[in-house]
Amino acid sequence: MREFFSFLMLSGTFMVAALSEGNAPVEIGDRRELFLDNLLVDRFEGEAHRVFHKPVPREIVMTFDDPNEANSWGYATVFKDGDLYRMYYRSARIEVRDDGSVGYLVPQHIAYAESPDGIHWKRPILGLIELAGSKENNVVWKGVGSHAWVPFKDDNPDSLPEARYKAVGFRRGPGPFPEADKELVAYQSPDGLHWELIQEEAILDDGNFDSQNVVFWDPNTKAYRAYYRYSQRVFGDGDNLGRGIKTATSPEFNRNWPEQGTELIHLQRPPAQFYTNQIRPYHRAPHIYIGMPGMYENRRWSSAMEQLPNLNERLAYYEAIGRLSRGPIGGGTLLMWSRDGVSFERSPSEFLRPGPERPGSWWYGDHWAAWHLVETEPFLEGAARELSLYAAEKAGSNNLGDRVRRYTLRLDGFASIHAPINGGELITPPLVFDGSALSMNFATSAFGSLRVELQDADGAPIPGFTLDDSIELYGDTVAREARWENDPDLKAVAGKPVRLRFVMRDADLYSIRFE
Repeated sequence: MREFFSFLMLSGTFMVAALSEGNAPVEIGDRRELFLDNLLVDRFEGEAHRVFHKPVPREIVMTFDDPNEANSWGYATVFKDGDLYRMYYRSARIEVRDDGSVGYLVPQHIAYAESPDGIHWKRPILGLIELAGSKENNVVWKGVGSHAWVPFKDDNPDSLPEARYKAVGFRRGPGPFPEADKELVAYQSPDGLHWELIQEEAILDDGNFDSQNVVFWDPNTKAYRAYYRYSQRVFGDGDNLGRGIKTATSPEFNRNWPEQGTELIHLQRPPAQFYTNQIRPYHRAPHIYIGMPGMYENRRWSSAMEQLPNLNERLAYYEAIGRLSRGPIGGGTLLMWSRDGVSFERSPSEFLRPGPERPGSWWYGDHWAAWHLVETEPFLEGAARELSLYAAEKAGSNNLGDRVRRYTLRLDGFASIHAPINGGELITPPLVFDGSALSMNFATSAFGSLRVELQDADGAPIPGFTLDDSIELYGDTVAREARWENDPDLKAVAGKPVRLRFVMRDADLYSIRFE
């Protein structure tokens, strides 16, 4: 089924109406569906509406405060690999010299950390690559591509053992304009630690790749998909650079990429600039692509900048190279999502903000998120598993090093349909499902409740599944089945167009799935 989306602004909130050709029912099968968009929303009744949620700050998992080591963490990648969580990140020691110039006391390189749980991290001594005269470090790559080098574990079932792990890196091209001639090159590894450049030939060259460009095996297209930065203008007025995102696909990782990628379509305005994109299929609903792009806003120096933390360091950076650390010219993370990988909707406000001002905060890249989300054990013992993401608290200083903080989010907890104590309802368009049980991710207060009615395509209650038959549910769970009196057979209506009517009071509904 082909789906179309119409958009309107209502009371300051983006509302999305899901339409289908010929009013055909929405085929959801046994997919988990989130409520980021209105594909499953025909209408709201009462005070029901959509709300977007923010990640919750947790512990600092990594600090860079040793004057003898790198002091920066950026363009990070995190993924779960069997029983191990892996983290890769670009690192260096940046300093403002006495003459006002900025340089690298420790050159850019790619470092590695690992964790048994995604919470407690260590930087193992690998002894692989010499840095600053020693191999006693956690470095896995140094050299071409180190500025923006991004790995992934290849989920392609046909991937060769020696290329089970792959990466892409940014390289300046051979042309006469080194700032404009940039390209993306490919790497491989059998174990995620020992890496090699696959070929000298670039795989993509139509972007401005000095950012965190990502590639992964896309289960939806059965091909490799890249998301990468491009600019309509390379240099000029910083406010008009037009930093955006392109995507391209190829059946092979290191060849057969198109000459030109496709620019993403952003279905809301005002326009925004993105330095990173952090896009990947959401593992619990892989037909939905989730992105967490790093925002870019180039504010000119003003007296407002003088009120931000670390004024002396900020002035030193400004005098040295101007653009970097004029203030929050690039900081914070947005949330965006897509069902086709090209047309993206965006949250109405930032997903992850730089937060309260404190020493070393509100610098360039502050609170850009790592690529991507991982599941971890809960912060509250005995609760359901959570999503964890990691973000830099940028220091931007010779004396203060970056810190990495973990954040958590409820499973599927990007957005919910919310009804306050006064109550509200969500009615879906006609759906066709496959399964014998309706599992819901929801939360209520102790006073709140949720009930479910099944209706036919015309909106008439189906006998046995009416609101009066529905057993009132309450609690806070990521998976609980809807129940009706006399336990009717839900499978009897599977494969037929039905509407779902959720009647809620002081409750949030995050996702549903027929099983």
